[in-house]
Amino acid sequence: MSDTEVNPLDDPNSDAAQAYAEERRENIRTFVRTSSDYYIDNFNKIGASSRFTPTFNLMAGLFGPIWFGARGLWSWALPFLIIEALALVQIARGLFGDLAADAMARIASIEGTLDLRRRQLAAAIEDGSDRVDAFQRAVDSLEANIGGIREEAAALAAQGPQIVMVGILILLAAKAVQATVANWALEARFSDWVSDRTIRSGMPVSHILLSAVFMILIVLAAMLHYSFPDRFELLSDFPTEPGIRLTSIAWVENFFDWAVLNGDALFDGITWVIRVVLDALEIIFVSTPWIVIAALIILLTWLTAGVRMAIYSAAFLSYMGFLGFWEKAMTTLALLGTAACLSIVIGIPLGMFAARRPRFYAAIQPIMDFMQTMPAFVFMIPVIAFFGTGKPAAVVTTMIFGGTPVVRLTVLGLRGVPESVREAAISFGANKWYLLTRVDLPLASPSIRAGINQTIMLSLAMVVVASLIGAKGLGEDVLEALQYANVGQGILAGFAILFCAMILDRIVQGQRK
Repeated sequence: MSDTEVNPLDDPNSDAAQAYAEERRENIRTFVRTSSDYYIDNFNKIGASSRFTPTFNLMAGLFGPIWFGARGLWSWALPFLIIEALALVQIARGLFGDLAADAMARIASIEGTLDLRRRQLAAAIEDGSDRVDAFQRAVDSLEANIGGIREEAAALAAQGPQIVMVGILILLAAKAVQATVANWALEARFSDWVSDRTIRSGMPVSHILLSAVFMILIVLAAMLHYSFPDRFELLSDFPTEPGIRLTSIAWVENFFDWAVLNGDALFDGITWVIRVVLDALEIIFVSTPWIVIAALIILLTWLTAGVRMAIYSAAFLSYMGFLGFWEKAMTTLALLGTAACLSIVIGIPLGMFAARRPRFYAAIQPIMDFMQTMPAFVFMIPVIAFFGTGKPAAVVTTMIFGGTPVVRLTVLGLRGVPESVREAAISFGANKWYLLTRVDLPLASPSIRAGINQTIMLSLAMVVVASLIGAKGLGEDVLEALQYANVGQGILAGFAILFCAMILDRIVQGQRK
């Protein structure tokens, strides 16, 4: 459209503008379903400006979070619910709460001690003991403390009206804000509804009831709990049943006993595979002369990340060598390499298989979530039960913690390959193997390489934890430093772990492609 042409919608008298305005009014009526004329006027006022336009919605101000929840504006309803609950709790505490309850409980506790000291003082006076003065001072001190606490309790009890006023002010401010922003928030939801009719509109009775019951229960529970502490046991303590916990513990222990007895061959096989890879890497890293390993690492860093990073790698390796960390660093790299290699060998094919099978990926996602979120000290318990302690158990623990990123990022990379590129390759006669090796994997390689990098970094983060179950290496020095508060040893070993991580990160995520 040229500068001289006029948009028909800019002219309010044109047929197109009138048709658009009528269509907008009908959409607003369909969306709000109540007080249509009121919302049409306010929505038009809000839509005419790109800035926040304050309006006043009396119903939103009166009913607050209930109104927002009934309208489906839960992102607004929940913050306002918290604010109003805080205000109502303050009002209820000021009107009905025992503000001096904590102080009186402290007085009752001190009075028990005071009674004991008075009896000790009376006995000392009767016996003519030389500790009369000590007991007298103790009694005087406790009586003074009780007097001070009584004054504090009286001051707290007198704060009731102030607390009520603060609660009222917070409530009124929240009501004013809700009344002011309600139409603006609802108009934004209306704009989304115009382009996506799956968004709920109107105020169904079921949603009004749900919002009202939810808000009232939350506020009522908070008011009763804070206004009358320890009065309602259900609000203070979750109703528990010790028998359920004992039964659950028995079930878990029986399951692991059964798994250990019946899975002996499987766990022995896994341990053998780990031992083969671990022994091979220990021969390479530990038994090979240090100058060979250092030269290979520096060369590999130069080829992948450039000369500058190669110089840094040489400095890092010198640090580990001069401070006596060389052998332990190589042991750590062998342990880390075993876990990372097995994770990558398993993870990339698994990610390739899951990338084109959404149902399979949806099935393994909860397992990967469990592996990443469960604390390491928790899943170390079954690992020790199945594999005992030592390096194989440390490798398995490291794989559980660090093995999922490579699967997730492989799936993400393969799913991110443009369909147009794949269709073009297929149209030129590419078979599945060619499509995978020449199209999918090259285009997904940045994401896959990032997954490999994350797996290595997470595996290295388990170095200290793995040392708890028998893994040697740099983690052992850090663990000893924690046990004996040896700050210097812990910091120096920590820097050695950091330098190992930096070298591996630059090698995997090198600048040169």
